[in-house]
Amino acid sequence: MIVVIIVAALMVIMGILILIGKGDMLIAGYNTASKKEREKVNIKRLRALVGGFLILIAPLMCWCLIVEQSKTSGFAFCGIVFFLCIVLVVLANTWAKR
Repeated sequence: MIVVIIVAALMVIMGILILIGKGDMLIAGYNTASKKEREKVNIKRLRALVGGFLILIAPLMCWCLIVEQSKTSGFAFCGIVFFLCIVLVVLANTWAKR
């Protein structure tokens, strides 16, 4: 239980760092991309997507702790996160490109 709260807090902190522009090295793929590939990406939109995703996932993790007694809470969490990941990937490859 405490581990989930710590991970959720770290996700919120990383999301805030990304949103304010200090955490670009935390974005997977962007930090290893060449300069030419980085020019193809609208970094402000990518920051908004990734930072918002991290901040959105943290309360969902805590929600799973609240409804822990239900057997379906884990499945619901996995389904929601899976759907959000698909949306994130699609938007990162379309909306966040120049």
